[in-house]
Amino acid sequence: MKFKSGDNTKDKITINCHSSIKISDDKVIYFDPYKIENKTNDADIIFITHDHYDHLDISSIKNIIKDDTTIVIPNTLSLEYLNNYNCIRVIPNKTYNILNYEVQTIPSYNINKPFHPKENGWVGYIITVNNEKIYIAGDTDITEENKKVKCDIALVPIGGKFTMTYEEASELVNIIKPKIAIPTHYGLIVGSVNDGKKFKNLLDNSIECILLIN
Repeated sequence: MKFKSGDNTKDKITINCHSSIKISDDKVIYFDPYKIENKTNDADIIFITHDHYDHLDISSIKNIIKDDTTIVIPNTLSLEYLNNYNCIRVIPNKTYNILNYEVQTIPSYNINKPFHPKENGWVGYIITVNNEKIYIAGDTDITEENKKVKCDIALVPIGGKFTMTYEEASELVNIIKPKIAIPTHYGLIVGSVNDGKKFKNLLDNSIECILLIN
């Protein structure tokens, strides 16, 4: 099931489930495709934050990939299936031009958990769409790097256990102060669907919260 947001740039964003995000712009852009059952083969760009099963799902990639799809992956990943495709390998703290989109990579890692070590070189992304910066955080805690993020729309994990809890995620969002916050990574593997509402209630009044997982 897909859940749509409001208007303008935010209206281009849908969440399939969990952290499986799609931006429908001039190009069709996916982040961490997961549990995509329909065969659309419409992806112009696929961004992967890291290689855990709920963020790198080969069956979903097969349903959305096409001959000229560009796949963006952390430099540390080894993905034999993708060898025949145009792969761009990225490292943290860099800026790239990918099919005319400005893309920044932000380190994505755990501070007090073992699941996403910083040394793995996994990333979140800031992609500029219609002159608005959209931050897709990946699986992360609050870090010195993401506290410095400047963005208009922030998609942040709130489910806890492997990532920030909804309390921690709201703390991060209140620090970076995007115009819009969209919680991810809850309501399926970890985190209750109600965590979205709890997250929303902790945000500064100046920040619009859109719940795409209900």
